[in-house]
Amino acid sequence: MTAKRVGVIMGGSSAEREISLKSGQAVSGALSDQGWDVSPIVLGPGVDAFAALKAAPMDVAFLALHGRLGEDGCVQGLLEVLGVPYTGSSVLSSALAMDKLKSKELFRLHNVPTPPYYVFGPQHTMADLEEVHGSFGFPVVVKPRREGSSIGLSVAKNAVELATAVAEAKRYDDSVLIERFVKGKEIAVGILGGRVLGAIEVEPLSGIYDYDAKYTPGKTRYHQPARLPTTRYRGVLNLAERAANALEVSGAARVDLLVTEGQNEYVLEVNTLPGMTQTSLLPKIAREAGYGFAELCDSIVKLAKLHTGQLARREAADVVRLTANEATLAQLRAAV
Repeated sequence: MTAKRVGVIMGGSSAEREISLKSGQAVSGALSDQGWDVSPIVLGPGVDAFAALKAAPMDVAFLALHGRLGEDGCVQGLLEVLGVPYTGSSVLSSALAMDKLKSKELFRLHNVPTPPYYVFGPQHTMADLEEVHGSFGFPVVVKPRREGSSIGLSVAKNAVELATAVAEAKRYDDSVLIERFVKGKEIAVGILGGRVLGAIEVEPLSGIYDYDAKYTPGKTRYHQPARLPTTRYRGVLNLAERAANALEVSGAARVDLLVTEGQNEYVLEVNTLPGMTQTSLLPKIAREAGYGFAELCDSIVKLAKLHTGQLARREAADVVRLTANEATLAQLRAAV
């Protein structure tokens, strides 16, 4: 890629806005250090996203957005329409990865193990909860169907806690995923341009890797590489790659898994726009694979592309100019 003007898109209107701003600020600084002409683009409530993106002086977009309306294919679709190559996955893959139900359905189709689950949807009322839950058992993990960063996530050990957890999750989404609680090591695998970089083990001191554990210093221990026997470590990397392939993700991605003391591994989700602060999991994994933070950001932006086959905005403009020149020449020939 010869383009040097990059727009770093951050903010958005999801519950992860503050994390996105931190990612965007870190990425902007790193890309500037790598020689890119950086334009920070902050989206959010009251901002006309299409107008802001159309007016931005950029040849390529680095997406530092997280959550809905940023990570779910919406902004990706706008950039496809504008002809601006962008980092991360396609519109379809982004939407599928953000939707925990659709991700799980594809995992099952591709024989990628994932914890058992059911959905408490908008067609249900709280009075239906006991019947819908049935004999599913406890404990369970409750989370919004389409959110990230463990926003609205709770663990319920009984019916009373389940009702509270579902009510909390419904603050963020009218569709809630209830998943069997699986005791095991929490592992994150980093992928860059189709290459598996490695895995890190996350040990939240509270026992659950929720929003507080992710973003409060000192509340989580990290083990790198993950504390697994060599053969099993390779198996986890392979499983993460299979999960990413099931959703056809591209660019940089992070796959979150659970590894039990037995011989079972489960994929929880695939993140198509993982956190990009200096202390986020993907940069930690990439560092062990030989990528400094600035080098990682540079590598990600160089993978940016359009996924629908049309020309990039700058290339399309060249075609228009060429067509106009040909029309002018035709007029001159006709005059002669």
